[in-house]
Order: sequence, then structure tokens, then C-alpha cells
Amino acid sequence: MTRSLAECGIAAGALWLGLLVSAGAAETNDYPTSARAEYVFGCMAVNGQTRESLEHCSCSVDVLASILPYDKYVQAETILSMRQGVGQQAATFKSVKMFDDIVANLRRAQAEAEIRCFR
Repeated sequence: MTRSLAECGIAAGALWLGLLVSAGAAETNDYPTSARAEYVFGCMAVNGQTRESLEHCSCSVDVLASILPYDKYVQAETILSMRQGVGQQAATFKSVKMFDDIVANLRRAQAEAEIRCFR
């Protein structure tokens, strides 16, 4: 059975669309399960250990992951962790403008997650 040129074009287009959709899904779900769980546990510790806080915190990490790629999340969390230290190394992490921008992106994503999930 031979296919017409139009049928091949339609099949190729459908395949291409499927690849784009799955690539987009992978980009929005690049946070490992352990990172998501750690975020939810921390969020629940702050917001109460209730079923409602579980729902809000789970929503929050999903929104965060849809806005901020995992590598950017790790960078921001690392900077925040290093800023808690003392000495020259901590001072460096506190004084570099680029680090402020990375943390600000995390804070904006967290604010958006709070607006969407903690109504």
C-alpha cells in the first residue's frame, strides 16, 4: 500500500506535533520527585501539617516547576543556603548582583505559586 504525498505530510506533521508536546511536558516536569517532596515537606512545616496544606503545597511546587526550570531552582536554593553562612564566602554570595537576580526569580515564582494555590 502506498501513501500519497499529502498523507505522508499529515503523518509527519502529527509526529512532529507529538514530539513538541512531549518535549514541553518534559520541560515543565524536570523537578525530581525527591525535590518536589522536599519542597512540599518544607512548605507544610510552615503552613501546618494538614490535608489542606498538602493540597496547597503540592499545587505550589507544580506552579513553581512550571515557571522556573529545575537548574535555576537549584542555583537559587544554593545561593540562599550559602548566604546563611559566615565569612568571606557567605559575603560573596550576599554581595554579587547576579546572585540577587537568580534569587529574585525564585521569589517571583514562589509569589505566583502563592497567588494561584493559597487563595
